[in-house]
Amino acid sequence: MAVAGRGGRGGSGSGIAGIRSIMSYPIFVSVIFSLLFLAALKLLFTSPSYPSSSDPDMPTTGNAYIHRSFLALKSDPLKTRLDLIHKQAHDHIMLVNAYAAYARKLKLDNSRQLKLYDDLAQNFTEMLSKPAYRGALFETEGTVDEDVLRQFEKEVKDKVKVARLMIAEAKESYDNQLKIQKLKDTIFAVHEQFVKAKKNGALASYVAAKSVPKSLHCLAMRLVGERIANPEKYKDEEPKPEFEDPTLYHYAIFSENVIAVSVVVNSVVKNAKEPWKHVFHVVTDRKIVAAMKVWFKMRPARGGAHVEVKAVEDFKFLNPSYVPVLRQLESEKSQTHDSENQAENATKDLGNLKFTNPKYLSMLSHLRFYLPEMYPDLHRIMLLDDDVVVQKDLTDLWNIDLDGKVNGAVETCFGSFHRYSHYLNFSHPLIRENFNPKACAWAYGMNIFDLDAWRREKCTEQYHYWQNLNEESTLWQLGTLPAGLATFYSKTKSLDKSWHILGLGYNPSVSMDEITNAAVVHFSGSMKPWLDIAMNQYKELWTKYVDNDMEFVQMCNFGL
Repeated sequence: MAVAGRGGRGGSGSGIAGIRSIMSYPIFVSVIFSLLFLAALKLLFTSPSYPSSSDPDMPTTGNAYIHRSFLALKSDPLKTRLDLIHKQAHDHIMLVNAYAAYARKLKLDNSRQLKLYDDLAQNFTEMLSKPAYRGALFETEGTVDEDVLRQFEKEVKDKVKVARLMIAEAKESYDNQLKIQKLKDTIFAVHEQFVKAKKNGALASYVAAKSVPKSLHCLAMRLVGERIANPEKYKDEEPKPEFEDPTLYHYAIFSENVIAVSVVVNSVVKNAKEPWKHVFHVVTDRKIVAAMKVWFKMRPARGGAHVEVKAVEDFKFLNPSYVPVLRQLESEKSQTHDSENQAENATKDLGNLKFTNPKYLSMLSHLRFYLPEMYPDLHRIMLLDDDVVVQKDLTDLWNIDLDGKVNGAVETCFGSFHRYSHYLNFSHPLIRENFNPKACAWAYGMNIFDLDAWRREKCTEQYHYWQNLNEESTLWQLGTLPAGLATFYSKTKSLDKSWHILGLGYNPSVSMDEITNAAVVHFSGSMKPWLDIAMNQYKELWTKYVDNDMEFVQMCNFGL
């Protein structure tokens, strides 16, 4: 019993302790919450020192900003509005300063834009520092003056609007993507202008090629007028025996340009050691043949040299049934519209515009492939273009051993330039099978032809073969050089470059030493010496052989 009684007292004591521990926990929690509540009340009802909104160090974000906004709601609703306006102004000051700093980094210190940035940032700062605003809005302990706040808000909005407009205008200067896009637009616009200028230039070249300079037209008309006025004086004479004498030095010149032909003849004769042994075969268009004959009747070649003048039509074998290019030219003419449409279409296809030049469409350019038939009694003949000037005696060329080749010419290739691949279409199987694309090209302008070797190799037949195949211009574009390269492939003897210097009609950098040492200088290119666009540094090489004493040259004002 005694044991039981002690046990019961012990159990009762432990139960009381458990109840006390259970009761003490909620009390403890209640006390903690009560303390937190009191602390919260203290924070709510205690007025902390409120820093001026004009202070640049005033916190405007995070917990401090939330705390101040909450107090503003409690004390004065206008303070929240003031804080938001002040923050907006402060943010735009930072933004303007950032753009100004970037402008300085881009070295735009003297630019108008940088000055505007600095002025705007200064205006923002001065506005926030106005005594009227500081006293009524930022430093007051009472309520915010709503009228002053409204005026402050209006002023801030006006300046923010100006800042945004400035930044929107300047954004293009700082945004790389916008810069890239603007650069692309500029490149596109410049390219369009370049294409337009190229088309205009091509059209101008086309017109220049189709046109006859006024002075040349005047000279031809004066010469024809002279023939009409004195028909008895200019009767056709019987051919001289020298025209067929194979022991003399013969030259072929095919041109419609009277003054140019006269310069070629004069330059050869003046530099010849034995001018009486030189014979010139001039072939021209039937419209010009009368003028050409009158010129050489009035101004015979000096030194006893001989000049024969004929028209293309005088060679009766040159007809469409025999000459492929005549047949092709007739077909071309039947498909050609009036000249205005031709010029307009030509500007759309710049690649083919140059081939509308009359020199590509005239039979005169293709006479060079019929020399053996035109002059059957001759063994050798030299072909001279009308835009060359001869500076030395050329008789040594007749003594050069051509090694059985047909054509003696100066090669024009250097590096990868002026190879056969530049002139012929090597995507065509016939061209690819018969020619080496790396073969060196040569130049027309001054060529010595062995007519006996020509006849032996049947070069005219070769020319007909290739010209017939090229009726659709699939082997090469129009022109005589590609046809010559195909015809005289592996039949051309390379001459020393001093015999023939090219480029005086397009290249201003031809060495004067090379020109001085050259036997023949060639005004190849569009800047012909008889035109106003000729290069002045070369023009005197040509003008010194012009017969300025001829009365019609003076009357037609060549401006030489």
